[in-house]
Amino acid sequence: MIENVTFHDHKPQALSLYDAVVAGLSKSDKSIPPKFFYDQRGSELFDRICEQPEYYLPTVERRMLSSLAEEIANLTGTGRVLIEPGAGNAAKVRLLLDALRPSAFVPMDISFDYLKSSARALAVEYPWLPIHAACVDFTHSLPIPREVPNGPRLLFFPGSSLGNFSPSEAGGFLRLVHDTVGSGGMMLIGVDTKKSERVLNAAYNDAAGLTADFNLNLLQRMQQELDTDIDPEVFEHLAFYNDEEGCIEMHLVSTEEQTLRLNGHRFEFKKGETLHTENSYKYSQTEFINLVTENGFNEVRHWVDDDGLFAVYLVAVA
Repeated sequence: MIENVTFHDHKPQALSLYDAVVAGLSKSDKSIPPKFFYDQRGSELFDRICEQPEYYLPTVERRMLSSLAEEIANLTGTGRVLIEPGAGNAAKVRLLLDALRPSAFVPMDISFDYLKSSARALAVEYPWLPIHAACVDFTHSLPIPREVPNGPRLLFFPGSSLGNFSPSEAGGFLRLVHDTVGSGGMMLIGVDTKKSERVLNAAYNDAAGLTADFNLNLLQRMQQELDTDIDPEVFEHLAFYNDEEGCIEMHLVSTEEQTLRLNGHRFEFKKGETLHTENSYKYSQTEFINLVTENGFNEVRHWVDDDGLFAVYLVAVA
């Protein structure tokens, strides 16, 4: 038994996969929220994507966090309650724990099995750290377990995960963070920058095909979990940078005309029609500082890597 870890299942799927598929495929522009990527296999595939040479974000961000850990701790102070929505395998927070020495760590993830596995591994590595793992859908709520001690809070949101929200949705999430960390609270966040389309397009079309597998895994999940005749083999991965919107768009393209049947519903796909699965918005420094300022934060400091690929911001509740 690992004594320094507890688990809290908040039953996060207010919108089930079935409901999301029916609602999303009923639209004229078909779409499914990207949170449904992250079943066990999807989470594992994403970890492998993070190891690919084209996907610069994790490598650059890890390098930055490693070199900045002490400086960040000097700015935040030690002993804060550290909260990480979408913690995944908690690889990046490990770069900060020894410097920050949090009073407790609250990893959050929508995949409970994956959360339990990663939290247990972390608890063994850091026996001094109380861990309160919470299975939540952080896009809707950030519930903090009652057992978490009082004290100033620091929310850690790496990986440019904020980019999955539209700018208006990002504002809503930032206000949720603001209310969660409260007076004296801070947020440390990684944000992808605007840069060459060539670099961005390569990052989401890796040579190993893992991003394609990750995207197509959504269809495989639908096939396995829902009573549907969907055939993942007749869809292809598509990802490209939309310069006007400032984001990467990810889609699944139907390679032929087809009808998908699901519990009495019929959804028609034309050849070439797409199912929109993800956006990943990129921000200039000015755009992002304006965004956090509009939603209740003041910038404390920010850092950009030497190649301008990625930025890390520390902000505090205004």
